[in-house]
Amino acid sequence: MIDPAAASRHGSRVSVFITGTDTGVGKTRVTTLLLEALRHDRRDAVGYKPVSSGDREDAALLLASSGLPEDQLDAINPVFYQTAVAPYVAGMLENNPLDPAALIRGYRDLAARHELVLVEGAGGWEVPLAPGYAISDLAVDLALPVILVAANKLGVLNHLVLTVNAIKARGLTCAGIVLNELEDELDTAKITNKGVLEDLTGVPLLAHIIHGQDFLDLEDFPIFG
Repeated sequence: MIDPAAASRHGSRVSVFITGTDTGVGKTRVTTLLLEALRHDRRDAVGYKPVSSGDREDAALLLASSGLPEDQLDAINPVFYQTAVAPYVAGMLENNPLDPAALIRGYRDLAARHELVLVEGAGGWEVPLAPGYAISDLAVDLALPVILVAANKLGVLNHLVLTVNAIKARGLTCAGIVLNELEDELDTAKITNKGVLEDLTGVPLLAHIIHGQDFLDLEDFPIFG
């Protein structure tokens, strides 16, 4: 692995790693809304999608929210696989195994040129990227505080507790949770999850995004100062 101390000298003081309890929980939505809020506050913030599989739609959204031209897509998303599977599997199928060092270099290049880098992971916390190397290892190598995104639904409390414990076990700080509503309808589980997740995880709820919400308030994210 890359030396975490070396990575921390390249912008990790204010940058963050955004992960999820699973795929499709709203990581890109949260990342783009944070980028838009930060840039509205005149902060020099950019998104970073180290690896994507299947398409580059998420990376393109981060690029647009970062205010960067289209020719910077490879800087925002240095590793792209055509196959919509975990990067580790895609690398095998496409005979192009992922090099973790390339992901670190991409982050450092952006961090050297911008105040904040919002790194969006792929899928959940333990998605495999290469043999013996997962999303969690990338977060450790970048030495960044983690924001955890979860879709509000039955079962999310279990997923939150497991993921927060896993983040802490790697010696990283989970700076907070963003609970995301994927649909309009509410049930008892969705209504009550918000009230108990802090007690169960020991991590603050930073924001609860209702369905269709198109903004985030930076005052809810003290990590950005």
